Amino acid sequence: MTQSREQRFGVYVHVPFCTTRCDYCDFATWTDRAHMIGDYVDACIADLARRAPAPPATSVFFGGGTPSLLDADDLVRILDAIDRAPGAEVTVECNPDSVDPAKFAAYAAGGVNRVSLGVQSMRAHVLVALGRTHDAANVARAVGWARDAGIDRVNVDLIYGTPGERVADWEATLDAALALEPSHVSAYALTVEPGTPLGRGIAAGERPAPDDDDQATKYEIADDRLRDAGFEWYEISNWARPGEECRHNLLYWDGGEYAAIGCAAHGHTLDPDLGLSRRWWNVRTPERYVDAVRAGAPTEAGSEELDASASEAEQLMLALRMRTGIKLDAGNADSPEMRQCTDSLVAIGLLEQHGTTASLTRRGRLLANEVAARLLTAHDAVVQRVAPATTSSGARPEPSGAR
Repeated sequence: MTQSREQRFGVYVHVPFCTTRCDYCDFATWTDRAHMIGDYVDACIADLARRAPAPPATSVFFGGGTPSLLDADDLVRILDAIDRAPGAEVTVECNPDSVDPAKFAAYAAGGVNRVSLGVQSMRAHVLVALGRTHDAANVARAVGWARDAGIDRVNVDLIYGTPGERVADWEATLDAALALEPSHVSAYALTVEPGTPLGRGIAAGERPAPDDDDQATKYEIADDRLRDAGFEWYEISNWARPGEECRHNLLYWDGGEYAAIGCAAHGHTLDPDLGLSRRWWNVRTPERYVDAVRAGAPTEAGSEELDASASEAEQLMLALRMRTGIKLDAGNADSPEMRQCTDSLVAIGLLEQHGTTASLTRRGRLLANEVAARLLTAHDAVVQRVAPATTSSGARPEPSGAR
């Protein structure tokens, strides 16, 4: 039986250490803090111990950074400090260069039952362009080692649209990834973030920018190849074999509750009776996180409370990303403004209606930001009509650690 979001609880653990920084990465990661790993692990464990009682976690996700840089015993020590429900999903993000058979065996013995491999591409020149250090052979070995340890749930993370990546390169990457028989595939368009080496190179005219049409073509190729291989899309950038969806990421997209452990991690709580939610984020650097825990001080750097209207708008945007889609018969979605908007989006082929729900068509997935903007405009019009004096809105970011 599928659990409601109120029955689920997640824990996200951020591991901010990397050996090298990829050219496109703007995550909270550091390549010169390896000397802090022991203190950081201890701080995560102490932070878990001092928190108010929480429901047993139905999912745990170690993200980063490179969680697989930790000694397996250290990662399992953090995991042991988390109260988990029977059958909880436990995912660890891994770099193919920082794993071995012993590490996967220790993970499995400690309760890890899912790994997510940062593959990005299976073509050497594309990996070089992204600043990655592994090769395709490392990926195949890592998948084999995970399975040998009894970890059958394997996700491969891919990136498409890197300048210099031909369509044939992307097709070869997909074919090589599918040959490994993963249970889940994530595929993201390369995004250029200011301040990254990639972003600076493009701004200076030294490197070409990704091409939107090229990325759209490659998304469609991925969708076709993955569907033909038995995968179903269940979120814009995620495909899974039946029953192999990432339960932790579904918790994010369903607007459920999750705790934030580690620097820069985000957490979320909700009051379903009042329709209110609170999101918070921890201090960004590992030094500040360790110091705060040692001092018995809060690790939060900031927070945001969303009223019922803003919470509904955020959930609308998250639901739009999913195959299950948005509900047309609940809340502000069941209003003349929203009905007119969804009807127009259906008419132009960006949404398809299934009874009382509507989901993105493939063309709609390629134009998801435009669809979201139209729906938000309609939603805000409803709010202004119903309660103009009490309207509030909150930022609607992608949940931290969603993979």
